[in-house]
Amino acid sequence: MSNPIDLIAGLGVVPVIAIERASDAVALADALLEGGLPVAEITFRTEAAADVLAAIRDARPELCIGAGTILDTGSLTRAIDSGARFALAPGYDPRIVDAARAANLPFCPGVMTPTDVTLATANGVRLAKFFPAGVAGGPKALSGIAAPFAHLGLRFIPTGGVTEATIGDWLAIRQVVAVGGTWIAKTEDIREGRFKEIAANAAAAVRVAREALETRA
Repeated sequence: MSNPIDLIAGLGVVPVIAIERASDAVALADALLEGGLPVAEITFRTEAAADVLAAIRDARPELCIGAGTILDTGSLTRAIDSGARFALAPGYDPRIVDAARAANLPFCPGVMTPTDVTLATANGVRLAKFFPAGVAGGPKALSGIAAPFAHLGLRFIPTGGVTEATIGDWLAIRQVVAVGGTWIAKTEDIREGRFKEIAANAAAAVRVAREALETRA
């Protein structure tokens, strides 16, 4: 199967999803696929996360699934066992970085400050989640933080406070691989079965990201 990071970089956007019921997993996957977004980050903010990953893995293997909010190695193991092909975290924990590396799983730890970046890059990290992106100061802040580390080839996935309207601002930064978006498939929309709306959100995000990436090329 293709490298999930290459897939994410080609799309420019990843839906960040907190889903409460595994019974909604396939419908969610179908909505994302209908919208032309064959990737999803299922966050471990709910008890259903591992079951959701497994359900999508088994029923819709064409959707590249990853795990988010990985806060410990136990969650990382559950994510891998459930079919996650990549994982992300809100912060930097060297134990999780090392465990993901040992499992050959693409892993994106969270950073927000130059100190975070210094510690992460010293441990070989070359893809980091800039989080929470909006609170941390937006695209201008990331550009400033990233500048001293540019020679290391460090890349970022900004998440938290990103909107469809700001996708272009983030992707204008060449070190940004993609943005993470919680607006695409909100927990309440999944709960209420608004999958057509999710498909439409996914399609719009893909279109805006594609235009931004073409402009940057």
